[in-house]
Amino acid sequence: MTHAKVQIPVEDLTREQAARELKRLAKEIAHHDALYYQQDDPAITDADYDALRARNVAIEARFPKLILPNSPSRRVGAQPSAGFGEVAHRLPMLSLGNAFDDEDVAEFLARIRRFLGLGIEAALDIVAEAKIDGLSLSLRYEAGKLVQAGTRGDGAKGENVTANVMTVKDLPLRLQGRDWPKVVEVRGEVFMRRADFFDLNTRQEAAGAKAFANPRNAAAGSLRQLDARVTESRPLHFMAYHWGEVSETIGAGIWEIRRRLASWGFRVNEPARLCQGLDEMLGFYRQIMAERAELPHDIDGVVYKVDDLALQDRLGFVSRAPRWAIAHKFPAERAQTVLKAIEIQVGRTGALTPVARLEPITVGGVVVSNATLHNEDEIARKDVRIGDTVVVQRAGDVIPQVVEAVPGKRPKNSEPYEFPIMCPVCGSHAVREPGEAVRRCTGGLICAAQAVERLKHFVSRDAFDIEGMGSKHILAFWEDGLVKSPADIFRLKASDIENRDGWGAKSAQNLIDSIADRRTITLDRLIYALGVRLVGQATAKLLARNYGTLEILMETMAAAADPESAACADLLSIEGIGPGAAAEIVGFFTESRNLEILEDLTRVLIVEAASAPRDTGSPVAGKTVVFTGTLETVTRSEAKARAETLGAKVAGSVSKKTDYVVAGTDAGSKARKAAELGVTILSEEEWLTLAGHAG
Repeated sequence: MTHAKVQIPVEDLTREQAARELKRLAKEIAHHDALYYQQDDPAITDADYDALRARNVAIEARFPKLILPNSPSRRVGAQPSAGFGEVAHRLPMLSLGNAFDDEDVAEFLARIRRFLGLGIEAALDIVAEAKIDGLSLSLRYEAGKLVQAGTRGDGAKGENVTANVMTVKDLPLRLQGRDWPKVVEVRGEVFMRRADFFDLNTRQEAAGAKAFANPRNAAAGSLRQLDARVTESRPLHFMAYHWGEVSETIGAGIWEIRRRLASWGFRVNEPARLCQGLDEMLGFYRQIMAERAELPHDIDGVVYKVDDLALQDRLGFVSRAPRWAIAHKFPAERAQTVLKAIEIQVGRTGALTPVARLEPITVGGVVVSNATLHNEDEIARKDVRIGDTVVVQRAGDVIPQVVEAVPGKRPKNSEPYEFPIMCPVCGSHAVREPGEAVRRCTGGLICAAQAVERLKHFVSRDAFDIEGMGSKHILAFWEDGLVKSPADIFRLKASDIENRDGWGAKSAQNLIDSIADRRTITLDRLIYALGVRLVGQATAKLLARNYGTLEILMETMAAAADPESAACADLLSIEGIGPGAAAEIVGFFTESRNLEILEDLTRVLIVEAASAPRDTGSPVAGKTVVFTGTLETVTRSEAKARAETLGAKVAGSVSKKTDYVVAGTDAGSKARKAAELGVTILSEEEWLTLAGHAG
């Protein structure tokens, strides 16, 4: 998987370069989300991961029309593991945006004021809390009794870990007092104290078991045990800091609700402070950073939240994160070690990724031995060479980021690293397209790495999620000719595999049964599984929602090959799909070999049509709405966010399929085009009445 950190400054990127880099960032971050949330086995540091997200956000800010539907800013976490039952979160469990310096925090406050239309003199209370480095958890209480516990998962669905959570000793199985609602979901973090973590690792090593990398991984691994008795033997703790579904209001602000949570028997997140203004927020951050080593558990920053729930409701969310909260991260820790070798890995898109093999070094209490070297430009810019002593940094994970080489410690016979121009897997030429930072193998499907990686993606958790068909099985089946295309998977028989190494009659039949369970697939998961460039989970859901069925999608994309067609205009009008993404989508669905694969799949699959909009009771659910001009009562951002929560499709341009154009002052060309096409034009007041939130 490519860790694509292009070194061209964001302000110098061309539009084409920006589109390509956003694509790479989306894929890379999605990969690391899966490792972190599903497997508790991150492959990069927090700082490295945050740097990817920060660059993604910076490019999106400069090129807002290029924001991808599968952008990391639109998604959170990863699908829950198949090892546990699922818990559907009635209110999404979302992640947080990040701030890395004082300027980011100042912009967070300014952005809130702009969104709400608040002047600088208006009071804005902010709750600041230490950010615990643990595993997010939601606890559902009914009539004061704990009835269900779920991990965050992908934000919409998590893993049902109720039996395990019942063994965590410092959270209440029954709420104290009597002032709790009939239904309340308490959210917080499961974590392990540092002293307990070191004791656990000592026991693991004595038993010949694998040691945990850090307290966060230890807590996550302990909670996600299939045997609750193992969880009970681990020293886990829980700290509450938020809530989900409640049957009645539990307070007007976070600071007040913290007191209620404590009265119900929860340990609340400490340290914390109610701040008025930027100076108090940054003062708390610096205090906590200075005191972090004295805390019994790991923290990796400070979380700032708007205290007033009414303002939170107005601010709403931006896909993966609330607008009313942000995490101010601590700087990364650093150390020096020797770069022993550089290995090249080939991904499913043919991207050649350099990986550093390091002399093992302890950084912040964790032993690290590998690092991603991003791409050949990064190696050249830093002049990193085999044998160099390098500076590495981390902020809580296993694999560090190589920051720089130390020239004074370089061996005398050192030579600059020459990036290969031939694929190390198939020997085909590896080329760089104009504007690309990544070198790609041109072998296509004749390259084993690409063919196998594409099949791995097809069966992966967020795609077809075929239990028992892991990476090593895909490779073995491909090498022996059993599976060369996706449809071949569904033609496998138990007799094909039961006599192979590691397979018996029962395990072979179990795999065939798992495959059979996935013969019916939702349209969005199929689209994602196809591995279209620029199309991640969020994009796939957007396409499924807009086109409904595979047949309509294929027919429309064929028509959209004509750039002057209405089908092309409709595709480009979907909010978040820019020219680059549209070209990739149309290109995929008009390429003959891809169509053959799709036709083959339709012979072995049942593809379910997309589900109805979220709020079918709303008069705007399923309607396509375009906002134009300046709104007076709310900001345009707030109006768009509200429309999407009601199930409307917010588009960026007007077409014959547009249902409503909401015209503020200075509406301009969109209103004129709506009038020409006969599209209903609503005033701001008419829209607010229709949407049900006037006044």
